[in-house]
Amino acid sequence: MEFQNGKSIFLQIADTITDKVVSGEFPAGEKIPSVRELASQMGVNPNTIMRTYSELQAMSIIENQRGIGYFVNPEAQKIILDGKKEEFFSKVLPEFLRQASLLGITSSELKKHIDSNK
Repeated sequence: MEFQNGKSIFLQIADTITDKVVSGEFPAGEKIPSVRELASQMGVNPNTIMRTYSELQAMSIIENQRGIGYFVNPEAQKIILDGKKEEFFSKVLPEFLRQASLLGITSSELKKHIDSNK
């Protein structure tokens, strides 16, 4: 995996995992790769994956079952989607609308493009 500057590696890995949960690649209730396994796959230190898993646990995306491993919380997909929608409406959309306003784009122009991309 290639990492970008400007965002912590453990958060980029967390984003990758949440994307896999939403897409169904990591289904609800299923086991996810162990810390060592994922560290090897990603080419990072196991401590980085531990930090990622700790963050995902704090968000209730994954659960640790002692001695067995980490599993996707049955409610993970809903939690992720709710969080991403909140981020969209609080950060992405206001910036988008600000840019549209600066460019003089009208709501009818936006609607036309939105409708044509459905």
